[in-house]
Amino acid sequence: MTRKFRVGVIGAGIAARHLSGFGWNPDLFEVAVLCSLDEERGRALCAEHKIADYTQDVDTLLARDDLDIIDICTPPDSHFELCKRAIEAGKHVICEKPLFGSIADVDAMMKIVGATDRVVMPIFQYRYGTGLQKLKYLIEHGLTGRAYLTTIETHWWRGPDYYAVPWRGKWKSELGGGLLGHAIHAHDMLNYVQGACAEVFSHGTTLVNPIEVEDTATLSVKMENGSLAALSMTLGSRKEISRLRFCFADLVAESVLEPYTMGRDPWTFTAGTEEHQARINEALSGYKEEEDGYTRQFQLLHKALVDGTEPPVTLEDARRSLELVTAAYHSQRTGMPTPMPIKADHPLYRSWLPEAALV
Repeated sequence: MTRKFRVGVIGAGIAARHLSGFGWNPDLFEVAVLCSLDEERGRALCAEHKIADYTQDVDTLLARDDLDIIDICTPPDSHFELCKRAIEAGKHVICEKPLFGSIADVDAMMKIVGATDRVVMPIFQYRYGTGLQKLKYLIEHGLTGRAYLTTIETHWWRGPDYYAVPWRGKWKSELGGGLLGHAIHAHDMLNYVQGACAEVFSHGTTLVNPIEVEDTATLSVKMENGSLAALSMTLGSRKEISRLRFCFADLVAESVLEPYTMGRDPWTFTAGTEEHQARINEALSGYKEEEDGYTRQFQLLHKALVDGTEPPVTLEDARRSLELVTAAYHSQRTGMPTPMPIKADHPLYRSWLPEAALV
């Protein structure tokens, strides 16, 4: 019989998407309680998803002994403390992006989790789009050749209405701008496909809205595997697109342009010869399509918990993602390339926030 894990969700914003993901896995998960300070939104989600209990008290939620997993869907500045408390309460943890506000916090959480048999799974649901998964499949089958160049465009629109939410656009509560809260998914795909970054040079600025954090940036990246990457992000694009393009020796992989589901099919895979194109097409004919997004990430988490293995997205994955953000902010402020990885002696290891935001 399949074990069903009981979940407590904290938050009522992005939590709605998590609840849909759990809803597509009814044999694997049961959301037993939702906790939110916004009672109207919280109770509405409980009614929509048939959640039995609603509370505004995190202490009550964490004290329950009938929950296996705490799913954290709150503003970024609360993530570390909630993760820590949930682990100390003996729960597994799912946590939305961005995970924490520093590399030091990720390293501290690794130590906290390492002393237990619990897991923390950061959210990077875009990894599970069918198009991106097909690229991973071709790489695993040795059909791409050496990596040359990756280009990623995250060109979205965010106007004054978006920043009317009080915690957005502020260093202290949102912890960063478009690099941290918007392009982070597409940039995670860079790490997911090409591995770790070795060096970053970045420009960043605020052009679109009168906010504290950046809304436009460019990054030039050297990867540890020897390839290069060019990344651009703006929240001032009236036509919203996301575009990923991976150039390898033996093929080019290109995403769709849909801004929020760019990992999904139909991707195109173009080979340099007719013979190799036939090999790619034959390989893809044997690809088994799975669910995507939150639904798939939660399925893989369930398997990991049952098997006693690592979650599908790890703290190390989140560390790489936040290293890229840290290095970009450091480069923007120094005007110099920033080498990676980010270690404990780096000036932004404990926080990339400007000094004014730390007081």
